[in-house]
Amino acid sequence: MLGNVTSTHRFEVWAPTPSTVRLRVDDAVHDMTASSDGWWRVDAPAELESRYGFLLDDDDTVLPDPRSPRQPDGVHSPSQLHELDRSAWTDAAWTGRQLAGAVLYELHIGTFTPAGTFDSAIERLDHLVDLGITFVEIMPVNAFNGDHNWGYDGVLWYAVHENYGGPDGLQRFVDACHTRGLAVVLDAVYNHLGPSGNYLDRYGPYLAEGANTWGRTINIAGAGAAEVRTYIIQNALRWFREFHIDALRLDAVHALVDDTAIHILEELAVETQRLSAHVRRPLTLIAESDLNDPKLISARSAGGYGLQAQWDDDLHHAIHAAVSGERQGYYGDFGSLSCLAHTMRHGFFHAGTYSSFRGRQHGRPIDVRRTPASSLIAYTCTHDQIGNRAIGDRPASYLDAGQLACKAALVLTSPYTPMLFMGEEWAASTPFQFFTSHPEPELAKATATGRKSEFEEHGWDTDDIPDPQDPETFLRSKLDWSELGDQPHAQLLDCYRRLIALRRERPELTDPWLPQLTVDYDEDHQWIVVRRGGLRLACNLGTEPVTVPAGGRPLIWWEQPTPDETGSATLIPGHSFAVLDAT
Repeated sequence: MLGNVTSTHRFEVWAPTPSTVRLRVDDAVHDMTASSDGWWRVDAPAELESRYGFLLDDDDTVLPDPRSPRQPDGVHSPSQLHELDRSAWTDAAWTGRQLAGAVLYELHIGTFTPAGTFDSAIERLDHLVDLGITFVEIMPVNAFNGDHNWGYDGVLWYAVHENYGGPDGLQRFVDACHTRGLAVVLDAVYNHLGPSGNYLDRYGPYLAEGANTWGRTINIAGAGAAEVRTYIIQNALRWFREFHIDALRLDAVHALVDDTAIHILEELAVETQRLSAHVRRPLTLIAESDLNDPKLISARSAGGYGLQAQWDDDLHHAIHAAVSGERQGYYGDFGSLSCLAHTMRHGFFHAGTYSSFRGRQHGRPIDVRRTPASSLIAYTCTHDQIGNRAIGDRPASYLDAGQLACKAALVLTSPYTPMLFMGEEWAASTPFQFFTSHPEPELAKATATGRKSEFEEHGWDTDDIPDPQDPETFLRSKLDWSELGDQPHAQLLDCYRRLIALRRERPELTDPWLPQLTVDYDEDHQWIVVRRGGLRLACNLGTEPVTVPAGGRPLIWWEQPTPDETGSATLIPGHSFAVLDAT
């Protein structure tokens, strides 16, 4: 451990590609010694905050450390030695949270508050506690080039973006969450690297020949992949161990090309479980996947990878299309109440069925008697489902408050693990648009042009698409916290609070076993009733009042329901819902 005075520090880097590697620490240059496994090492004098980097072959450009703990001057500049202050932690009593029974809340640090920092986000954590949230999920915060973007352009996976507050700011944020009983999920991107500041291929075979949507794929199965896999796994464990993170959301795991006998996700699950046993608190892995493959969340003893959960876009599509009436793009197969009912009962809609959007069979069924529904994350919207619309408009801009409330009720009373996206709980009027701040003019132009071309292919008016490089696009995406006290924002916020509180009070709502759930619906009259033990959720997605075959004492509603004289049926106004207690 380094002190405030100069001491000897061991520097090492895996660099099998160059023939020579030198270390530069502040103004001094030191030759490094290679070992047969591609690692270069040297002991050199350094202070705690010394700037350092590596010189490869005859190039005099100092490159940052692939495992850089801090990049105070940007991703193209030298790294800085850094250690978290262990005495700053106050969460020694924190025992963690299991995912089952949780309610997640996804947010982007840069737009969650006007200041856009970890410290300013801390000031809003009490709002999340009052709402009933138990897990805070933050979009990627590893180092990227520029001042702001979504976070998926990271290039130095071990460093924390300085504009948010750097590694010390993340430490304060996690500690503040734990103090309030909130677990923290960190969005981690291991399937690609950003377009600016990626020097990994100069060091070694970090990249494969193939490409995915975002660029060249990561080499996790080819020659030299063993150290790349270790690089990924050690990064994941670093967030758990050093930053006390409770869960990782693994971005787009379908883009991880791995044909080895032990998939990297399974290997990561094993190592995470090992660390969890040591630190004596739950550590959770949540996948984002486009595959609809239950193998991800199946136990290793059953031939699966052993992850705890995955995002479920089918649930989102089924709910959103049924409520909104949208049918464009991947919503084409969704929208009917029969589709919604099937997806509510089975988790996936496409499970060995034909997907018109893909033009092929897609997915595989979930064994609902062995796989708990809590291992699927359900949501009315996410950063993708908003930000990847052409103008980044939230559902609140094209749905009425009753429709928003119905979507919330379907998610928050479901057997799945619910997740909110920042601001949805009060129908935030601000958009969440796609924004970047690439300093390189050519990259900035290519990003803006590519964005327009992408949506032009889908029939959007390109004149409406905001320029991701325009600073106003980023500023427009910041939440407006002054709205909370206005109507209908306050009424919807109260509805969310009551639904989450009921979920916490009634065990039927956290029961993860899908065979216990039944669904009735009427396609013509646009009503659906979901039965969970003694509770019934009755939703009217049409515009006219309907009588549904569900009775009981109304607990929560949007537009007051009217039970009939026998108590076996209830009149539900248009675009509204009621949760009824039939016990």
